[in-house]
Amino acid sequence: MSKRNRLNKIGLYMRLSRDDDKAGESMSIDNQRIILQSYAAEFGGEIVDEYIDDGWSGTNFDRPNIKRMLQDAQSGKIDTIIVKDLSRFGRNYIQVGQYIDYIFPAYGIRFIALNDNVDTADRSSTAMDMMPIMNVFNEWHAANTSKKIRAVLQASQRSGKYTSWNYPYGYKAGVDERRTAVIDEEAAVVVRRIYDLRLQGHSARSIAKILSDEGIPNPAAHYTRLDGSKRSVGCSALWVPKTVRWILANPTYLGHTLQHKTTRVSYKNHKVINLPESDWIINENAHPPIISKEVWDRVQSTYNGARGRADKASSVHPLSGLLVCPDCGKRLKFKSAKDVNNCFVCRTYVDLGKKYCTSHRITEHLLEKIVTEDIRSLLAAIAVDEDKAKERFLRERAKHSEQSRYSNEKQLKAHKNRLAELDKLIQTAFEERVLGNLPESVCIKLCEKYRAEAEAVQGAINALEKRLSEVNTDEAAAEEYIQKLKRYANCERLTREMCLQLIDFITIGERTAENEEREIHIYYKFRQTD
Repeated sequence: MSKRNRLNKIGLYMRLSRDDDKAGESMSIDNQRIILQSYAAEFGGEIVDEYIDDGWSGTNFDRPNIKRMLQDAQSGKIDTIIVKDLSRFGRNYIQVGQYIDYIFPAYGIRFIALNDNVDTADRSSTAMDMMPIMNVFNEWHAANTSKKIRAVLQASQRSGKYTSWNYPYGYKAGVDERRTAVIDEEAAVVVRRIYDLRLQGHSARSIAKILSDEGIPNPAAHYTRLDGSKRSVGCSALWVPKTVRWILANPTYLGHTLQHKTTRVSYKNHKVINLPESDWIINENAHPPIISKEVWDRVQSTYNGARGRADKASSVHPLSGLLVCPDCGKRLKFKSAKDVNNCFVCRTYVDLGKKYCTSHRITEHLLEKIVTEDIRSLLAAIAVDEDKAKERFLRERAKHSEQSRYSNEKQLKAHKNRLAELDKLIQTAFEERVLGNLPESVCIKLCEKYRAEAEAVQGAINALEKRLSEVNTDEAAAEEYIQKLKRYANCERLTREMCLQLIDFITIGERTAENEEREIHIYYKFRQTD
């Protein structure tokens, strides 16, 4: 290190990332401060300011205090920057080189990295010649650390450990080693209410309005209040449809954990990208459920594209979103009138005119009468032959579970492939140890790691194989289904809940003459040909 130039206006820069802390390196902020202050005291100069980025990766140059330090350097507040070593300044060799070789000289800034003997006041030194190599090594260290952390994280997720810092609304962190989610009963009541409202026929927008009108805080406001944060000033407590839809589609409430759904592009590029479903890590029955499987299935069955439109009173017509034009394929739109002749009309006809489709107009009163009578007639016949109705129900459940079976089989194949890879890795480690290419301590550590992951993967394989071998004969659910059909068979009028549960869609044909019969086809969710 060249000592011929005395120091002047000094800025001390210190950084510690979470990865450095995990690696157990002696790089604490206090240690860095002692080293830098001792050097400044020995060679004179005034310490103008300290710049500390604690918990920031060296690959990221958007750190708040390094940006503040560079602004101070460019404005002339400091003319010397001292760091413990090059890796504290950064682990991106391109950006580190740009600052030291181009930006700092342009502003007359002296840069000193103590442990690497780098001092830009003496650019002819050996350390300056070696600096590009040291920067490349520092970046390799960051890449290698990132790879190890990702591997450990995925192994923890496969073993059933919850690794995310936040829990879905309705749950909170457990105190066990796996951080198993436990039910937050206050929020769980709201989750169950949301599912109940959906079964009653309310849309996501309608549910959000109901919860907001009742003053129930949304998930963000709920957690802000629980942790005592002062951020509540800028936190809106109102619900939005997107949050409601997320809750209604989240299998976490069945007791399953879904992890590894997203990742970052690389250790340099922190953009979050979605992973394909085959890469997700799913652990079923990992924590207590809030919603039963029966309620979940019923809610998911309501998502057939029939969102429905609310009127000015925030109510949704029972058949809204279920009516389809057989000619153009668009939904029929509800049009209210001052008299009793409310009706449904083809949306293409309303939007573009008769050149593109005919009206398919049908009055609300007539349509409700037709659908109600058809439901009564059909369900009365089903109620008479309960055995056949139960058989249809179980067949329909089996059909809906086919997609789940396909997903489980894909996961099973992936787990078996990973288990085979782990066996090969263990065998390779032993062979390298026998050949003397691998120290015994490293061999033991690697084998323990591979075995732990293999046990977790084998557990997942056993669970999937058991699930795939199970035969769906849910008699209790079938009996509940029959009772529901009996109740609907005696209906006096249509309800939104009943229509969403029973009807897939209805096609309304056109009537070319005043007294001509039109074709109306009702497609039920439960009906199948024998």
